Amino acid sequence: MDTTFKSRLTQFWHNTQDVLFPFLAEIEEPLTLKLKEVATNLEMLQIERFLPDSRGVGRPPKDRVALARSFIAKSTLDLPTTEALIDRLKGDKPLRRLCGFSGSHRIPGRHRFSRAFAEFANVRLAERCHEALIQRHLGDQLIGHTSRDSTAIEAREKPLAKTVEDKVAEKVAAKAAPRRRGRPRRGEVRPPKPDTRIEKQQNMTLAQMIADLPKACDTGCKTDSQGFKHSWRGYKLHIDVVDGDIPVNAILTSASVHDSQVAMPLMVSTSRKLTYLYDVADSAYCSPILDEASRNLGHVPLVDHNPRRGEKIPFVPHEAQRYKVRSQSERVNAYLKDSHGGSHVWVRGHAKILSHLMLGLAVIAAQQILRLLQ
Repeated sequence: MDTTFKSRLTQFWHNTQDVLFPFLAEIEEPLTLKLKEVATNLEMLQIERFLPDSRGVGRPPKDRVALARSFIAKSTLDLPTTEALIDRLKGDKPLRRLCGFSGSHRIPGRHRFSRAFAEFANVRLAERCHEALIQRHLGDQLIGHTSRDSTAIEAREKPLAKTVEDKVAEKVAAKAAPRRRGRPRRGEVRPPKPDTRIEKQQNMTLAQMIADLPKACDTGCKTDSQGFKHSWRGYKLHIDVVDGDIPVNAILTSASVHDSQVAMPLMVSTSRKLTYLYDVADSAYCSPILDEASRNLGHVPLVDHNPRRGEKIPFVPHEAQRYKVRSQSERVNAYLKDSHGGSHVWVRGHAKILSHLMLGLAVIAAQQILRLLQ
């Protein structure tokens, strides 16, 4: 760990322990360990710094500050619903003061929380807060490994209905003669295959790649490590995790999007935020195009080989040892779902669901960065 980075974290932690915790204990009853965790996350993330200015008519900015801090507390405490958050705020005076509410009678209703969350999702408040945290603490560090993986996100909404054009295209494709395998016959002219999404991404900017990814709710299917297939309705969260189990980047797509189609946008986006050495991923990301893209960015691809009807190429010993760090992305997915809201997504729509998940990832990132001191 870089000495400047460590000293910066140490100073923050001493200020929190020596100033913030005693101050809160003087004005309220002693803080529990979980409330200390909430206070630390609020100080680390400082989400109120990223609220847009409120000039003109409307509710005062102070109201939005308390609401934004409440959503950080909700993710830290893993409260499943807004109603549970409101009940906790009404019955927990130290938590109210941490969030910025002066009394139980001033706790807003569920509808005001919902409207505020929609505003925060539209301005990408959680994403900007998480990005600033990563840039502030890891932007000047040399990172060893970035692990890439995805996880299913179940949603409580209907899949996007197919348009008339989509249905017509499916019928035309079904009636088309199947392409014969093997070499073409003499004189046979075959139409060229259309470019895949990964091939198109080679000539796209980052904004174009992200815009091209499907983001509507649909049905996905994935095979687990035991070979069993699982399907779900909703979305798929693709994440980049660096050493220390710190999530540094995330993209939310439709559930049916293959993992490899999001690898290049994640790779380019993470490279702009951090300096790292190895791209570590499982066999779903095995592609010569992705390997070349990784090398062009100055990284070493470390991807499990997918034989695809051929012979599997094993890792050499030193690569096999490095590949073990890939489990850090699986651990972060587990943290998100078990302790920070990933398993109970009650909001609807891509923007709101991404905001909900990014609040959890921001909390995980803040906690894992501080654990580097231990």
